[in-house]
Amino acid sequence: MAADPDLSAERVDYAGEHLLESTVPSEPYALFDAWLEDAFAAKERGVLPEPTAMVASTSAGDRPSSRTVLLKEVDRDGFVFFTNYGSRKANELAASPYAALLFGWYPLQRQVRVEGVSERLPRSESESYFATRPRASQLGAWASAQSTEVTLEELLVAYRRAEERFEGTEVPCPPYWGGFRVRPETIEFWQGQPSRMHDRLLYRRTDDGWQVVRLAP
Repeated sequence: MAADPDLSAERVDYAGEHLLESTVPSEPYALFDAWLEDAFAAKERGVLPEPTAMVASTSAGDRPSSRTVLLKEVDRDGFVFFTNYGSRKANELAASPYAALLFGWYPLQRQVRVEGVSERLPRSESESYFATRPRASQLGAWASAQSTEVTLEELLVAYRRAEERFEGTEVPCPPYWGGFRVRPETIEFWQGQPSRMHDRLLYRRTDDGWQVVRLAP
């Protein structure tokens, strides 16, 4: 029987290129786009399986919750993901629109943290994206009452019913399904460095644009 791992001794020696205030862009999206491109290149090398995966955190009643979702769009207006509007995260965002996102690009020794205010996408944008999804994923959206308690058999029956319901036709976007856009107030870029002296550059939105400050690691 294998011995339990020594968690207290587990560590990685980081050695990334420095993030310097003098060389980073004046606004965060150009840096995010460059890092996202690096993440996709890492996927091509087989070292980072899902470059668009991000942990989305919400809260309700001072109780935070987190889960992994996929980034489906990013531009100067914010970061977009899609979900069932009856899910726990959607209900928590309805109660408190503040959200945090975390991109953990660990093979690159990088993280990006986003904090901001969420809003629902217009219905037309959700329908446009839904139409691009694989048919099996479209059917899954109809079959799953996300975050509710269910047995495996009930879930499989619901999927078969969705298949039967839309057999031979296009699958429309469910009325309870759509996107959220998180409009960032802060975006932090974290780059691992030796001796735990990591680089942390925080972009903070101001009335005049973006301010960049360095945070202690």
